[in-house]
Amino acid sequence: MARLVFGMNQSLDGYVDHMKFRPDATLFRHFVKETQEQAGSLYGRKIYDIMRYWDDEQPDWDADHREFAAAWCRQTKWVVSRTLTEVGPNAVLVGSDLEGEVRRLKAEVDGEIEVAGPYLARTLTELGLIDEYRIYLHPVVLGAGTPYFAGPRPPLKLIGHDRIGEDVVRLRYVPG
Repeated sequence: MARLVFGMNQSLDGYVDHMKFRPDATLFRHFVKETQEQAGSLYGRKIYDIMRYWDDEQPDWDADHREFAAAWCRQTKWVVSRTLTEVGPNAVLVGSDLEGEVRRLKAEVDGEIEVAGPYLARTLTELGLIDEYRIYLHPVVLGAGTPYFAGPRPPLKLIGHDRIGEDVVRLRYVPG
């Protein structure tokens, strides 16, 4: 049975923005390993469009970037969108019955499925389908942007925390 995990980099004031702060080398290696171990990813359209960057190798990539891209390209991606009519390699569009399709995935897939995108996570939270939340807290204040919790914060129970790299703390929560 699959576990849905929503994890993103977050500023101290609760925002996610991949353009305002990026993982250091240690955190990036952590994400490479996680991606290699995941059963797949469930994406909202916006974050899927951003992640398509990894479909085509870039000349300035180092070995870690190439390793992440290979892991990302290899894994199955399920994309939730009302506007896309097609998706890239190793990706599947999720139909109109989001709850039914995600429940089916959880029943049929073994391992961890990453949930990517705060708005998709909000919907899945409302449906009670997310099993774990991972906040990668960075010492940055953005003042505005897309919040990690795009809706009301659900009741959560802290199950773990650890430091990754020089200045990031990973907080792990389960619904509680």
